[in-house]
Amino acid sequence: MWQSLPVERKRLYSLRVIVDAIFYVLRVGSQWRNLPESFPKWELVYYYFRKWQADGTLERLNFSLNIKERERQGKVNPPSLMNIDSQSVKAAPFVSEQTGVDGNKKISGRKRHMITDTLGLVWGVVVHSANKADGALAERVVAPPAPDGENPG
Repeated sequence: MWQSLPVERKRLYSLRVIVDAIFYVLRVGSQWRNLPESFPKWELVYYYFRKWQADGTLERLNFSLNIKERERQGKVNPPSLMNIDSQSVKAAPFVSEQTGVDGNKKISGRKRHMITDTLGLVWGVVVHSANKADGALAERVVAPPAPDGENPG
């Protein structure tokens, strides 16, 4: 299961504790600086989060965990049926990056597109400003661009 994580060297904190801290922040929705003292310092956890986000480790980890869960439940891989949906979300105060107004829902903020399988496992997410059209950007969650920005052949 952990083959997606870089485990080639010894660390002061186990990667399990780092992953648990990242999950805590994502689940609770708190700020990094408010990470409880039972976890490593927030700077270390945030460092790993940003590093793994940039190099694709989090996506590979999610993908491999999804496959393991589908196997555990006796489902075929890859999923034969997926669901895509979008949601407009109000932006938090003082957030101005990638925000816009969704005219249909009259919400000023961001929009997220998510694709899940029949078990509810998340296979892809795209977040963008709410004023962008669903049709054009939902395609990115179904067929994300190649890492170098070129369209795969």
